[in-house]
Amino acid sequence: MTTPKHIAISLDDISDWCRKNNIEIGEGCKRYFGCLGRLLELQVHLNIPISTIHLLSENFEKSTDDYLIFCDFIKEFFNELVNNSIIVGQKIKISVFGKWYNLPGKTVESLKNLIASTKEYDNFFVNFCINYDGQEEIVDACKLIAKQVELGKIDPEMITKGSIKENMYSSYFLPPDIILIYGERKLTGLLLWDSVSSRIEFAGKSFMEFEEEDIKNILDK
Repeated sequence: MTTPKHIAISLDDISDWCRKNNIEIGEGCKRYFGCLGRLLELQVHLNIPISTIHLLSENFEKSTDDYLIFCDFIKEFFNELVNNSIIVGQKIKISVFGKWYNLPGKTVESLKNLIASTKEYDNFFVNFCINYDGQEEIVDACKLIAKQVELGKIDPEMITKGSIKENMYSSYFLPPDIILIYGERKLTGLLLWDSVSSRIEFAGKSFMEFEEEDIKNILDK
């Protein structure tokens, strides 16, 4: 088994799973975030330095009660991670990619608090993609570069693949070795710029049915 340096994981829409299984969104969220906690423990157990987890798409319908309930669970989950024995004991640095600052205020505060409390950690790295869209990540990088050109800091001929990478949300991290997708068998745009050489794997099920073997079996291939 070759241990990857970076694994990216795209989680499916919890609302769809709850509707199909006739389960209240609150009960579904308990199960979902329980699985997420086990996933973080598994990263440490398998000694994978970096993980990037697509937790909430920017395209999630924000006018629904499901969205607000899900955001409340994000808030509680991140609040609990501040003093989590795995996070603190293993010195896991948490980063958040996407337009997460557009979430409800108390949820944003919980994210800020966790980012600040883990900023000095450097044994493991976990990146959560929240209100994230892979194409928007590239658009935002282009805007930053355009601003640098406008200010005369760089010349257009100086723009390279490397300079684009430097302006991505994921600028500090190696591209993922593996991208694991839960739910439908389709690409989700997770780390779109960095996924050129990544191995794509489909779990063939919902993340609500997560088992540790999902990851272990992929690493054994």
